Parts: sequence; structure tokens; C-alpha cells
Amino acid sequence: MEPMRRRSGFVFVLMAWLSVAAAQDRSVVPSTPQAPPGTPAPQHVVTEIQQSLDAAIARFDAMDGAGVLAYVSEQYRTGSLTKAGLAEQLRAVFAIHDQVRARVRIDEVRLVGEHAWVYSTGAVTGRLRYIGGSVPVLSWEHELEVARRENGRWRLFGYQQ
Repeated sequence: MEPMRRRSGFVFVLMAWLSVAAAQDRSVVPSTPQAPPGTPAPQHVVTEIQQSLDAAIARFDAMDGAGVLAYVSEQYRTGSLTKAGLAEQLRAVFAIHDQVRARVRIDEVRLVGEHAWVYSTGAVTGRLRYIGGSVPVLSWEHELEVARRENGRWRLFGYQQ
């Protein structure tokens, strides 16, 4: 589970806008700069992203991997992590827990071209299968994940620099 703690983000978050993004290497995502790129997103965009995030979290809490991945672009990539890698991470989390819960707060959304740079803070907990007891899976503060609108809805796209 140590790689899952190295980079938290929005993919288990939308990630998959849920915590699956936590598996990503922090070295490929820039730290929050003094003057963030782009412009603040209008409230209607933030609301749309929040609605997608809420739906993805509901699928995650229901342990519905396919439902979570529906909120991830087929072109998703952050560093070496792809949508297939996110699917593996979800399967692993669901295999060792009989219940999971994600809580994610959107801190800030900035528009950079056609992308939304979404900064979030959150935590994922799980109840260990066969053993019981709720344990922290990961947490993050003000981490970046990139989303874009595809076919009328926001999906995780990844930081593809």
C-alpha cells in the first residue's frame, strides 16, 4: 500500500475522482506554484465538476469499479499511471476491504485551456475484509488532478506534461 500513499489526488477521486490517484508519483505533478496557472473557474463549472465527483464517490463507496472508471478518460495518464493502472488499483483496494468510504473536498478549480485543474483535499478509509476495523487507506491535502469535458461530462484526464 505504500505507493498509494505517495501521491494522493483526485482519482480515487473522480478519482477516481477518488483516491486511486494516490498511486501516482508526486514527482510528475508540480507543487502548487505561487501564482497558479489559468483562471479561476466560474461557479457553474465548479458545480458540474462537484456533481461528477459526487457521482464517482457514490460509485466508489458502492465498490463499483466500472462505475468509478466511467469518470476517467480513456486517454488518462499521469506519469506512468494510465486508466488500466487505475483499474488495477481499484481492484486491489476492493479485494482487501469489504467496505470503503471516500470524502473529498474541492479546494480550487482553475481553467487552463480546455482542462480544469482541480485541487482537492480528502481521505479514504476502508474496513478490512475478514478482520474488520476501519483503517485509513490514504489522505491528501490540496493535490492537483486534471479533468476535461468529454461527451458532455467531466472526466479525469491526468497531468500529461
